Amino acid sequence: MQDLFSALCLVAVLEGLFLFVAPNAWKRMAGQLLAMPSALLRRMGAVTLGAGLLVLWWLRH
Repeated sequence: MQDLFSALCLVAVLEGLFLFVAPNAWKRMAGQLLAMPSALLRRMGAVTLGAGLLVLWWLRH
């Protein structure tokens, strides 16, 4: 459980870092994401999720 909370905290740190370092780039990216169709975003999310799970499994075994 501690690993899960550590991972969530790391995500928060990275998100905050991107917003702190490049807020205008983050806004542009968010605008581009809003313009994309939901089906494409869902596919991108699935690929990212699968890649993250695969790398996590690889690192743990």
